Amino acid sequence: MIQLTVNGKTENLDVSPDMPLLWAIRDTLGLTGTKFGCGVAQCGACVVHLDGEAVRSCVTKMSRAKGKNVVTIEGLSQNNDHPAQKAWQEIDVPQCGYCHSGQIMSAAVLLRENPNPTDQDIDDAMAGNICRCGTYPRIRKAIHLASEIQKKTNSDR
Repeated sequence: MIQLTVNGKTENLDVSPDMPLLWAIRDTLGLTGTKFGCGVAQCGACVVHLDGEAVRSCVTKMSRAKGKNVVTIEGLSQNNDHPAQKAWQEIDVPQCGYCHSGQIMSAAVLLRENPNPTDQDIDDAMAGNICRCGTYPRIRKAIHLASEIQKKTNSDR
């Protein structure tokens, strides 16, 4: 039995310690917002937060996730109102949309660590997230907008 917290809920999963976290999230817990892209940590479609760190869940073993806090796209915000989610919607970033849960999860960590990223900061932080539709200019624009939304939200508190 492996215990971890997923989106604020303690879970006890009867899975192999070698199972990728992605399969526990999708197949055992039924949270399908995190996507399988490549299976070798090259595309970023499977990004989740593990104790606040953006990780590729397709290669993160359950043994590493044991006792940790996991946040998936479903748990990023209560009402899909994280600044990145709002910006993605306002800019209408996705084309096919398949990669965007991983894109948003990576962007959320970037914005937490660097609330005012430059274009270069964004390019560097998002380089490991592949969008086969090529929405990179909209992704960058959305991250800048998310930064502004985040600043406004923080100043309103």
